[in-house]
Amino acid sequence: MISSVRGQVLSIGLDHAVVEVGGVGLTVQATPATLATLRRDEQARLHTSLVVREDSLTLFGFADAQARDLFTLLQTVSGIGPRLALAALAVLDPDKLRAALADGDITVLTQVPGIGRKGAERLTLELRDKVTATEPPAAHTAATPGRTAVRAEVVEALVGLGFAARQAEQAVDKVTAADGEHGDTAAADTSGLLRAALVTLGRKR
Repeated sequence: MISSVRGQVLSIGLDHAVVEVGGVGLTVQATPATLATLRRDEQARLHTSLVVREDSLTLFGFADAQARDLFTLLQTVSGIGPRLALAALAVLDPDKLRAALADGDITVLTQVPGIGRKGAERLTLELRDKVTATEPPAAHTAATPGRTAVRAEVVEALVGLGFAARQAEQAVDKVTAADGEHGDTAAADTSGLLRAALVTLGRKR
C-alpha cells in the first residue's frame, strides 16, 4: 500500500496531478479541492490510497489523511467504488459529507451523481456510527483561471467521469448562466464549477 507520496509537481490537470517521486512521475487522481492546494514545479505531499484492479493500478491523492480515510471508508459499502467515492468528495467537502452520513441526510447524499436514494440510505445505515469520531479537515481555496478555459476543462473532466459530452456542456452552461443571473462567484473557478455541474447532473438522474 502506498500511503503517501512526496515530490515535485510536474503537472496539474482537472482531475489529477503528476508528482515525481524518485525520478518516476506518478499520476494521482484527486478532487478539485485537493488539486487547488498544489502548484506546478513545487514540492507537495499527498496522502494516498492505491486501488488495485486486474487491469490497472490507480493512485488517489488527498490533502489530508482524514479525507483519504473517508474515501477508503466509503468503499466499504456495497456498490461504492473508488470513482464514486472520489465523486462524493468532489461534490461534498469532507466535513459536509461526514455530517450528512452521521445525520442520515439523504437529500444531501443524493446530490452526488451515481448515488440514488437507496444507495444513500445504505451509506447512512452502514457508516453513521463510523464517521462521528473523525475530525473534519481544513478547507482549501481554489485559484481562478480564465472562464473559457475553465468551461473547457470542466466539460472534459465530466466526460472523463462518464457523462456524455452534450450532457456535460449543458450542465456547465446551466451553472454558468445561473452564476451570472445571481451575481454569484461560487462557480466562477474550476473547482466550484465542477462541483456545481456534478450537483446539477445528480439532480437530473
